[in-house]
Amino acid sequence: MDIGKYKYYFRKPKSEIVKDVFSSLVLGGAMIIAANSPYFWQNIVSAHKKWHRYSKKKITDTFYSLKKQGFIAIAEKNHQIYISLTEKGRYKAGIFQINTLKISKPKRWDGKWRLLIFDVAHKRRIYREALRGKLKELGFCLLQKSVWIHSFDCSAEVALLKDFFGFSEQEIRLIVAENIGDDAKHRKIFRLL
Repeated sequence: MDIGKYKYYFRKPKSEIVKDVFSSLVLGGAMIIAANSPYFWQNIVSAHKKWHRYSKKKITDTFYSLKKQGFIAIAEKNHQIYISLTEKGRYKAGIFQINTLKISKPKRWDGKWRLLIFDVAHKRRIYREALRGKLKELGFCLLQKSVWIHSFDCSAEVALLKDFFGFSEQEIRLIVAENIGDDAKHRKIFRLL
């Protein structure tokens, strides 16, 4: 996917309801609602507990807007309405996940270092720079050129970044090491002393 043409999607969403819709569709895959039910809107609202704070009009407008923008597909089949993310919608939902990534700090450090190494071709430099920015945001420190270090388990977060940017196993790897040599500087950075 060409990241350049989707740059505007990296902005924060204007509405919390949009994030709620995307998170529901990412977690559930799709929403299936009985089309002829008199409780149609109640069924939509009950699909996500956070939706109770929104008015029926706001929910309707949000679904209409997302469909018009091509983020969701709404289809009726066998008296049921199926609401799912399109490819463009899955990409935007991925951005929401990327924007909220955080690496949890456990009560005790397990004594292992996480080394993230990457070698991304120059023609994909936009992805490479976006990855570097996200690594800094997540608290990674540069160990040496294209080798980043973190003290806490971040395998799930790295897997999400790898999948989102479409990196192969040859382009990005996460290595867990017990010894990186003199680590006093990094122990101080991660407050492990």
